[in-house]
Amino acid sequence: MKLKLARVEKGLSQQQLAELVGATRQTLGLIEKGKYNPSLNLCIKIAKTLDKTLNDLFWEDDEN
Repeated sequence: MKLKLARVEKGLSQQQLAELVGATRQTLGLIEKGKYNPSLNLCIKIAKTLDKTLNDLFWEDDEN
């Protein structure tokens, strides 16, 4: 969910972000739904592209 929010805030579609990080739109969709665990390398590319930290995008909150 955090990834989708960050992507939308940046004004990017799933397809645009996928192209920027070298992934497929389908992969990005699965990551956003929490159904795919991306490699650390892909996580870093996504975070840098969205100007976020890994914690901002991928760290689970303890509140849940």
